[in-house]
Amino acid sequence: MDFKLYQMDVKSAFLNGYIMEEVYVGQPPDFENHLHPDYVFKLHKALYGLKQAPRAWYERLSNFLIENKFKRGNVDKTLFIKRKEMTYCLCKFMWMI
Repeated sequence: MDFKLYQMDVKSAFLNGYIMEEVYVGQPPDFENHLHPDYVFKLHKALYGLKQAPRAWYERLSNFLIENKFKRGNVDKTLFIKRKEMTYCLCKFMWMI
């Protein structure tokens, strides 16, 4: 077989995920505002480390791939395939917890 293989590892993607619902977090230790100790922060994007970050990024990525004519796998929903004649493009969404 003679084929080219390209791989891309995107770890910073979690920093730019969308959040559809309102999410508030407490002040991190050692970064409390002493004038307002009871204040919380409202998040505007899914940040790495939050439970919904992989889900938010998966939704964003899958919407993009489907809009660009990729087909979602029937068995593995994190595998997307695009075929043009004898050329295949595979995209696999993976994350580590």
